[in-house]
Amino acid sequence: MTVTHAQSSAPTPKPLGSLSVSPLCLGGNVFGWTADEAESFAVLDAYVAGGGNFIDTADVYSAWVPGNKGGESETVIGNWLAARGNRDEVVIATKVGAHPDHKGLSAATVKTAVDLSLSRLRTDYIDLYYTHYDDESVEVGEFLTALDDLVRAGKVREIAASNISAQRLQESLDFSAREGVARYVALQPHYNLVSRDTYEGELADVAARNGIAAVPYYALASGFLTGKYRPGGSVDSARSGKAAEYLETDRGRRVLHALDTVAAAHDAEVPTVALAWLAAQPTVAAPIASARTLAQLPSLLAVADLALTDVELALLTQASA
Repeated sequence: MTVTHAQSSAPTPKPLGSLSVSPLCLGGNVFGWTADEAESFAVLDAYVAGGGNFIDTADVYSAWVPGNKGGESETVIGNWLAARGNRDEVVIATKVGAHPDHKGLSAATVKTAVDLSLSRLRTDYIDLYYTHYDDESVEVGEFLTALDDLVRAGKVREIAASNISAQRLQESLDFSAREGVARYVALQPHYNLVSRDTYEGELADVAARNGIAAVPYYALASGFLTGKYRPGGSVDSARSGKAAEYLETDRGRRVLHALDTVAAAHDAEVPTVALAWLAAQPTVAAPIASARTLAQLPSLLAVADLALTDVELALLTQASA
Protein backbone atom coordinates (compact mmCIF):
# COMPACT_ATOMS: atom_id res chain seq x y z
CA MET A 1 0.00 0.00 0.00
CA THR A 2 1.32 3.42 -0.90
CA VAL A 3 0.92 5.79 2.02
CA THR A 4 0.58 9.49 1.28
CA HIS A 5 -0.14 12.29 3.70
CA ALA A 6 -1.93 15.54 3.14
CA GLN A 7 -1.66 18.20 5.83
CA SER A 8 -3.27 16.51 8.80
CA SER A 9 -5.83 17.74 11.25
CA ALA A 10 -6.99 16.44 14.60
CA PRO A 11 -9.29 13.40 14.32
CA THR A 12 -13.04 13.98 14.23
CA PRO A 13 -15.87 11.49 14.78
CA LYS A 14 -15.86 8.84 12.05
CA PRO A 15 -18.71 6.78 10.62
CA LEU A 16 -18.77 3.00 10.91
CA GLY A 17 -21.80 2.22 8.82
CA SER A 18 -24.67 3.82 10.72
CA LEU A 19 -22.53 4.38 13.81
CA SER A 20 -20.59 7.54 14.68
CA VAL A 21 -17.59 6.90 16.90
CA SER A 22 -15.11 9.03 18.81
CA PRO A 23 -11.42 9.25 17.78
CA LEU A 24 -10.31 6.85 20.55
CA CYS A 25 -11.88 3.45 21.10
CA LEU A 26 -11.50 2.36 24.73
CA GLY A 27 -10.24 -1.21 25.00
CA GLY A 28 -12.14 -3.28 27.53
CA ASN A 29 -9.74 -6.22 27.78
CA VAL A 30 -8.42 -4.98 31.14
CA PHE A 31 -11.86 -4.89 32.78
CA GLY A 32 -12.15 -7.89 35.07
CA TRP A 33 -8.45 -8.63 34.57
CA THR A 34 -5.95 -5.97 35.67
CA ALA A 35 -8.70 -3.49 36.58
CA ASP A 36 -11.34 -4.54 39.10
CA GLU A 37 -14.93 -3.37 38.78
CA ALA A 38 -14.49 -0.19 40.81
CA GLU A 39 -11.42 0.89 38.83
CA SER A 40 -13.13 -0.10 35.58
CA PHE A 41 -16.15 2.05 36.43
CA ALA A 42 -13.86 5.00 37.17
CA VAL A 43 -12.06 4.62 33.84
CA LEU A 44 -15.33 4.25 31.92
CA ASP A 45 -16.81 7.32 33.64
CA ALA A 46 -13.74 9.41 32.85
CA TYR A 47 -13.60 8.19 29.25
CA VAL A 48 -17.19 9.26 28.61
CA ALA A 49 -16.69 12.53 30.48
CA GLY A 50 -13.69 13.16 28.20
CA GLY A 51 -15.81 12.86 25.07
CA GLY A 52 -15.41 9.15 24.30
CA ASN A 53 -18.32 6.99 23.18
CA PHE A 54 -16.74 3.82 21.68
CA ILE A 55 -16.02 0.81 23.95
CA ASP A 56 -14.51 -2.45 22.70
CA THR A 57 -14.72 -5.85 24.37
CA ALA A 58 -15.12 -9.55 23.49
CA ASP A 59 -16.88 -12.56 24.94
CA VAL A 60 -13.51 -14.24 25.58
CA TYR A 61 -12.14 -11.41 27.80
CA SER A 62 -10.57 -12.47 30.13
CA ALA A 63 -10.66 -16.28 29.96
CA TRP A 64 -6.84 -16.43 30.08
CA VAL A 65 -6.82 -15.36 33.75
CA PRO A 66 -6.78 -18.27 36.23
CA GLY A 67 -10.27 -18.61 37.70
CA ASN A 68 -11.96 -16.67 34.90
CA LYS A 69 -14.27 -18.26 32.33
CA GLY A 70 -14.58 -15.50 29.74
CA GLY A 71 -17.22 -12.80 29.72
CA GLU A 72 -15.78 -10.94 32.70
CA SER A 73 -15.20 -7.75 30.71
CA GLU A 74 -18.69 -7.80 29.21
CA THR A 75 -20.12 -8.29 32.70
CA VAL A 76 -18.27 -5.26 34.08
CA ILE A 77 -19.38 -3.11 31.16
CA GLY A 78 -22.96 -4.36 31.50
CA ASN A 79 -22.99 -3.52 35.20
CA TRP A 80 -21.65 -0.05 34.39
CA LEU A 81 -24.27 0.53 31.68
CA ALA A 82 -27.02 -0.50 34.11
CA ALA A 83 -25.65 1.69 36.89
CA ARG A 84 -25.26 4.76 34.68
CA GLY A 85 -28.36 4.35 32.53
CA ASN A 86 -26.46 5.58 29.48
CA ARG A 87 -26.81 2.70 27.03
CA ASP A 88 -27.99 4.85 24.13
CA GLU A 89 -25.08 7.28 24.55
CA VAL A 90 -22.29 4.78 23.88
CA VAL A 91 -21.25 2.47 21.05
CA ILE A 92 -20.57 -1.03 22.37
CA ALA A 93 -18.48 -3.42 20.29
CA THR A 94 -17.98 -7.05 21.22
CA LYS A 95 -16.82 -10.20 19.45
CA VAL A 96 -17.79 -13.80 18.81
CA GLY A 97 -15.77 -16.91 18.09
CA ALA A 98 -13.02 -17.16 20.71
CA HIS A 99 -14.87 -17.91 23.98
CA PRO A 100 -13.67 -21.27 25.35
CA ASP A 101 -17.22 -22.65 25.30
CA HIS A 102 -18.24 -21.05 21.99
CA LYS A 103 -15.37 -21.30 19.56
CA GLY A 104 -15.67 -20.82 15.83
CA LEU A 105 -18.22 -19.21 13.55
CA SER A 106 -20.84 -21.83 12.85
CA ALA A 107 -24.33 -20.35 12.65
CA ALA A 108 -25.32 -22.17 15.83
CA THR A 109 -22.30 -20.85 17.74
CA VAL A 110 -22.91 -17.27 16.60
CA LYS A 111 -26.56 -17.34 17.58
CA THR A 112 -25.90 -18.89 20.99
CA ALA A 113 -22.96 -16.61 21.81
CA VAL A 114 -24.74 -13.38 20.95
CA ASP A 115 -27.50 -14.05 23.46
CA LEU A 116 -24.95 -14.71 26.18
CA SER A 117 -23.11 -11.49 25.33
CA LEU A 118 -26.37 -9.53 25.39
CA SER A 119 -27.15 -10.98 28.81
CA ARG A 120 -23.74 -10.08 30.25
CA LEU A 121 -23.86 -6.61 28.70
CA ARG A 122 -27.37 -6.14 30.12
CA THR A 123 -28.65 -4.75 26.85
CA ASP A 124 -30.92 -5.86 24.02
CA TYR A 125 -28.61 -4.81 21.20
CA ILE A 126 -24.91 -4.72 20.31
CA ASP A 127 -23.79 -1.78 18.19
CA LEU A 128 -20.84 -3.46 16.47
CA TYR A 129 -20.43 -7.25 16.45
CA TYR A 130 -17.09 -8.67 15.29
CA THR A 131 -16.17 -12.11 14.12
CA HIS A 132 -13.15 -12.34 16.44
CA TYR A 133 -11.08 -14.79 14.39
CA ASP A 134 -11.89 -16.10 10.95
CA ASP A 135 -12.99 -19.73 10.97
CA GLU A 136 -11.99 -21.14 7.61
CA SER A 137 -13.80 -24.40 8.35
CA VAL A 138 -17.04 -22.45 7.86
CA GLU A 139 -18.14 -20.96 4.55
CA VAL A 140 -18.46 -17.18 4.73
CA GLY A 141 -22.07 -17.49 3.65
CA GLU A 142 -22.95 -19.46 6.79
CA PHE A 143 -21.75 -16.95 9.35
CA LEU A 144 -22.72 -13.89 7.32
CA THR A 145 -26.26 -15.19 6.97
CA ALA A 146 -26.34 -15.87 10.71
CA LEU A 147 -25.07 -12.33 11.40
CA ASP A 148 -27.66 -10.93 8.98
CA ASP A 149 -30.36 -12.74 10.99
CA LEU A 150 -29.09 -10.98 14.12
CA VAL A 151 -29.22 -7.60 12.40
CA ARG A 152 -32.74 -8.24 11.14
CA ALA A 153 -33.78 -9.31 14.66
CA GLY A 154 -32.45 -6.05 16.11
CA LYS A 155 -29.84 -7.78 18.25
CA VAL A 156 -26.93 -6.27 16.29
CA ARG A 157 -26.69 -2.92 14.49
CA GLU A 158 -23.53 -3.37 12.40
CA ILE A 159 -21.04 -6.20 11.82
CA ALA A 160 -17.27 -6.23 11.53
CA ALA A 161 -14.30 -8.59 11.19
CA SER A 162 -11.05 -9.12 13.04
CA ASN A 163 -8.07 -11.38 12.36
CA ILE A 164 -9.06 -12.21 8.80
CA SER A 165 -7.05 -12.54 5.61
CA ALA A 166 -7.42 -10.14 2.72
CA GLN A 167 -8.81 -12.95 0.59
CA ARG A 168 -11.47 -14.01 3.07
CA LEU A 169 -12.41 -10.40 3.77
CA GLN A 170 -12.98 -9.78 0.06
CA GLU A 171 -14.88 -13.05 -0.25
CA SER A 172 -17.11 -11.98 2.64
CA LEU A 173 -17.80 -8.57 1.12
CA ASP A 174 -18.56 -10.15 -2.25
CA PHE A 175 -21.02 -12.58 -0.65
CA SER A 176 -22.83 -9.77 1.18
CA ALA A 177 -23.12 -7.74 -2.00
CA ARG A 178 -24.32 -10.70 -4.05
CA GLU A 179 -26.84 -12.02 -1.52
CA GLY A 180 -28.00 -8.73 -0.03
CA VAL A 181 -27.11 -9.66 3.55
CA ALA A 182 -25.40 -7.61 6.26
CA ARG A 183 -21.96 -6.35 5.22
CA TYR A 184 -18.85 -5.79 7.26
CA VAL A 185 -18.41 -2.05 7.92
CA ALA A 186 -15.20 -2.27 9.93
CA LEU A 187 -12.04 -4.30 10.37
CA GLN A 188 -10.03 -4.70 13.56
CA PRO A 189 -6.42 -5.43 12.54
CA HIS A 190 -3.23 -5.69 14.57
CA TYR A 191 -1.55 -2.42 13.61
CA ASN A 192 0.82 0.07 15.20
CA LEU A 193 4.16 1.83 14.66
CA VAL A 194 6.17 -1.32 15.34
CA SER A 195 3.77 -3.71 13.60
CA ARG A 196 2.89 -2.31 10.20
CA ASP A 197 3.04 -5.38 7.98
CA THR A 198 0.20 -6.93 9.98
CA TYR A 199 -2.13 -4.51 8.18
CA GLU A 200 -0.42 -2.48 5.47
CA GLY A 201 -0.40 -4.11 2.07
CA GLU A 202 -3.10 -6.39 0.71
CA LEU A 203 -5.39 -6.29 3.75
CA ALA A 204 -5.37 -2.49 3.93
CA ASP A 205 -5.89 -2.32 0.19
CA VAL A 206 -9.04 -4.46 0.45
CA ALA A 207 -10.31 -2.22 3.24
CA ALA A 208 -9.61 0.96 1.27
CA ARG A 209 -11.10 -0.37 -1.95
CA ASN A 210 -14.32 -1.38 -0.21
CA GLY A 211 -14.71 1.59 2.14
CA ILE A 212 -14.04 -0.48 5.28
CA ALA A 213 -12.94 1.44 8.38
CA ALA A 214 -10.02 0.11 10.41
CA VAL A 215 -10.14 0.04 14.21
CA PRO A 216 -6.63 -1.17 15.10
CA TYR A 217 -5.90 -3.24 18.19
CA TYR A 218 -2.52 -3.34 19.97
CA ALA A 219 -2.39 0.33 19.00
CA LEU A 220 0.27 0.92 21.67
CA ALA A 221 2.07 -2.40 21.13
CA SER A 222 1.20 -3.88 24.55
CA GLY A 223 2.40 -0.67 26.19
CA PHE A 224 5.73 -0.29 24.39
CA LEU A 225 4.54 2.83 22.56
CA THR A 226 3.65 4.56 25.83
CA GLY A 227 7.36 5.31 26.17
CA LYS A 228 7.65 3.76 29.63
CA TYR A 229 9.91 0.97 28.37
CA ARG A 230 13.48 2.23 28.11
CA PRO A 231 16.90 0.57 27.91
CA GLY A 232 18.05 -0.46 31.39
CA GLY A 233 14.63 0.07 32.96
CA SER A 234 11.93 -2.28 34.13
CA VAL A 235 8.14 -1.99 34.22
CA ASP A 236 5.73 -3.83 36.49
CA SER A 237 2.98 -4.79 34.05
CA ALA A 238 1.14 -7.94 33.00
CA ARG A 239 2.34 -7.21 29.46
CA SER A 240 5.91 -6.13 30.21
CA GLY A 241 7.58 -9.17 28.66
CA LYS A 242 6.00 -8.68 25.25
CA ALA A 243 6.46 -4.91 25.25
CA ALA A 244 10.09 -5.05 26.37
CA GLU A 245 11.00 -7.25 23.38
CA TYR A 246 10.63 -4.23 21.09
CA LEU A 247 13.55 -2.57 22.91
CA GLU A 248 15.82 -5.26 21.54
CA THR A 249 15.20 -4.15 17.95
CA ASP A 250 16.72 -1.25 16.04
CA ARG A 251 13.27 -0.28 14.82
CA GLY A 252 11.91 -0.15 18.35
CA ARG A 253 14.65 2.21 19.45
CA ARG A 254 14.27 4.37 16.32
CA VAL A 255 10.55 4.66 16.90
CA LEU A 256 11.05 5.70 20.54
CA HIS A 257 13.50 8.40 19.49
CA ALA A 258 11.10 9.73 16.84
CA LEU A 259 8.19 9.67 19.28
CA ASP A 260 10.24 11.61 21.82
CA THR A 261 11.13 14.21 19.18
CA VAL A 262 7.54 14.78 18.08
CA ALA A 263 6.18 14.69 21.63
CA ALA A 264 8.63 17.39 22.70
CA ALA A 265 7.58 19.60 19.79
CA HIS A 266 3.94 19.46 20.92
CA ASP A 267 4.51 19.24 24.69
CA ALA A 268 2.53 16.01 24.34
CA GLU A 269 2.81 12.55 25.86
CA VAL A 270 4.45 9.75 23.88
CA PRO A 271 1.32 7.54 23.69
CA THR A 272 -0.69 10.48 22.35
CA VAL A 273 1.77 10.86 19.48
CA ALA A 274 1.77 7.11 18.73
CA LEU A 275 -2.02 7.11 18.56
CA ALA A 276 -2.07 10.29 16.46
CA TRP A 277 0.20 8.66 13.85
CA LEU A 278 -2.12 5.66 13.72
CA ALA A 279 -5.25 7.81 13.51
CA ALA A 280 -3.75 9.65 10.52
CA GLN A 281 -3.23 6.48 8.47
CA PRO A 282 -5.48 5.69 5.52
CA THR A 283 -8.73 3.87 6.45
CA VAL A 284 -8.17 4.20 10.23
CA ALA A 285 -11.29 5.42 12.06
CA ALA A 286 -10.25 5.01 15.69
CA PRO A 287 -7.33 3.20 17.33
CA ILE A 288 -8.09 1.03 20.35
CA ALA A 289 -6.20 1.60 23.60
CA SER A 290 -6.96 0.45 27.12
CA ALA A 291 -6.42 2.18 30.45
CA ARG A 292 -5.97 0.10 33.58
CA THR A 293 -6.02 3.18 35.80
CA LEU A 294 -7.39 6.72 35.62
CA ALA A 295 -3.86 8.08 35.36
CA GLN A 296 -3.35 6.31 32.02
CA LEU A 297 -6.44 7.76 30.37
CA PRO A 298 -5.68 11.46 29.66
CA SER A 299 -2.80 10.75 27.28
CA LEU A 300 -5.08 8.43 25.29
CA LEU A 301 -8.02 10.84 25.05
CA ALA A 302 -5.64 13.60 23.97
CA VAL A 303 -5.37 12.00 20.51
CA ALA A 304 -8.60 13.85 19.65
CA ASP A 305 -6.77 17.18 19.92
CA LEU A 306 -3.35 16.42 18.47
CA ALA A 307 -2.66 17.24 14.83
CA LEU A 308 0.69 16.08 13.49
CA THR A 309 2.34 17.82 10.55
CA ASP A 310 3.29 16.06 7.34
CA VAL A 311 6.94 16.26 8.39
CA GLU A 312 6.21 14.65 11.77
CA LEU A 313 4.12 11.90 10.19
CA ALA A 314 6.93 11.20 7.73
CA LEU A 315 9.53 11.10 10.52
CA LEU A 316 7.52 8.48 12.40
CA THR A 317 6.76 6.50 9.25
CA GLN A 318 10.44 6.39 8.28
CA ALA A 319 11.55 5.43 11.80
CA SER A 320 9.09 2.55 11.81
CA ALA A 321 10.01 1.20 8.38
